[in-house]
Amino acid sequence: MAETRRRLRSSTVVLGGMGVIAAALTSCGSEPDRRCVDRDSYTYEGYKVIADKNCKSGSTSSGTSYGKGRKKTGSGSSADAAWYYDADVDDGRADYGTFSRSEAVDRGGFGCSGSGSGGG
Repeated sequence: MAETRRRLRSSTVVLGGMGVIAAALTSCGSEPDRRCVDRDSYTYEGYKVIADKNCKSGSTSSGTSYGKGRKKTGSGSSADAAWYYDADVDDGRADYGTFSRSEAVDRGGFGCSGSGSGGG
């Protein structure tokens, strides 16, 4: 039997390569995933995720972003609201993230320069 080989067209190879390059470039420049959480609500399941309107974007020189102090939530109670970055979210709880935006950005992604933290 004659062996048949499939040849890739050069346009397919070029387009595939461009997709990889595009993914590498966009992963570095994108904002880290963030959730607004109540810093006083931590349990073994994580912080309680609250409405984004409770977290106003005020940031300190250390790169940590906080809300504007205590805000009234919809239930009438107050929350110590803050942005929580790169967290695992499950059932309205966020855990394994960071309150430091600069640390979340430094973790990097595919194709990014930087040391990264390996999880944390």
